[in-house]
Amino acid sequence: MSAPTTTDLRADTGLGGFERFLTLWVTLAILAGIGLGLLVPGVFEQIADLEVAQVNLVVAVLIWLMIYPMMLKVEPDCLSDVRHQPKGLFLTLGINWLVKPFTMAALAYVFFRYVFSEFVPTAEADEYIAGMILLGVAPCTAMVFVWSQLTNGSANYTLAQVSINDLILVFAFAPIAGLLLGVTDLTVPWATLVASVAIFVVVPLAAGLFTRSSLIRTGGPAAVDGFAARLKPTSIIGLLLTVVLLFGFQAETIIDQPARVLMIAIPLLIQSYGIFAIGYGAARSLRLPFDIAAPAAMIGTSNFFELAVAVAISLYGLGSGAALATVVGVLIEVPVMLSLVAFANRTKGWFPASSESTDARPGAVPVE
Repeated sequence: MSAPTTTDLRADTGLGGFERFLTLWVTLAILAGIGLGLLVPGVFEQIADLEVAQVNLVVAVLIWLMIYPMMLKVEPDCLSDVRHQPKGLFLTLGINWLVKPFTMAALAYVFFRYVFSEFVPTAEADEYIAGMILLGVAPCTAMVFVWSQLTNGSANYTLAQVSINDLILVFAFAPIAGLLLGVTDLTVPWATLVASVAIFVVVPLAAGLFTRSSLIRTGGPAAVDGFAARLKPTSIIGLLLTVVLLFGFQAETIIDQPARVLMIAIPLLIQSYGIFAIGYGAARSLRLPFDIAAPAAMIGTSNFFELAVAVAISLYGLGSGAALATVVGVLIEVPVMLSLVAFANRTKGWFPASSESTDARPGAVPVE
């Protein structure tokens, strides 16, 4: 079966001109963020200070705007999807905890011990390696809902994947990170971990379930789908504003240390596309439905950057190379993931029919 064309995808989704050129708007948002970060750094500093357990509240609100429409589709018995399709969960967990941390450590070591060894002092290289390892051991919690929504992934299955992954994260993060970093007494910032799960999963899920229940009582499932469709522009605006903030926060670093940012970005890019290729290829071999395959591949590709940044700062300091490496991971994540969303949407025909009916659900966004 051939992959759907851009024209087919547009016809299926009924997207307006604004959403069809999402990549262009993201590019402009990146430029706007860097420009505003240089022009009015004080504003971004004040926004950056609005934190709870190192989780920025403004970014949290914007992420709520992005993932709330997907939470509307979640059904209370979502774990039944995992019981009926266990392969997707096993694939996600295998990549997250048996592959991703170790490939990231290997790439970081190769690039900063050999490829870039003439350009980066050993002490700084060690910190860059540490920061990238922390990213590799922190699979995504929040933004995967966004990427799943943009590929029309199963809301129920995505929630189950994230929930089980978070449970494992509580027990596996410190041992694996400590092993790869050579630190036996690694201290996990539990406040950041708990706050992130509560803010990015529990709160929007509770809001979504409450709204869904209310809408079903008054108008049935069609009312839920219609409301979610009307919220789609809000979700895209939330994504663009998040990009502006993330790049605004780090505008000076991007301008002052472009070479270091680029050197860190190269292995991170290889890791991101490589992990996605492994997950997506394995999902195709397992013949998973597309609405399970796409989120399963993307949850390992995306990162829990709040946790990685917090641990890097606590271990190595705010101005350390480790902190810089985790921040570079934040900066490349949105552009990289949008490119993978575009690829997934164009290769939907590689996979069997979806695991649940999608005729009435809002369509995916074909990123160009």
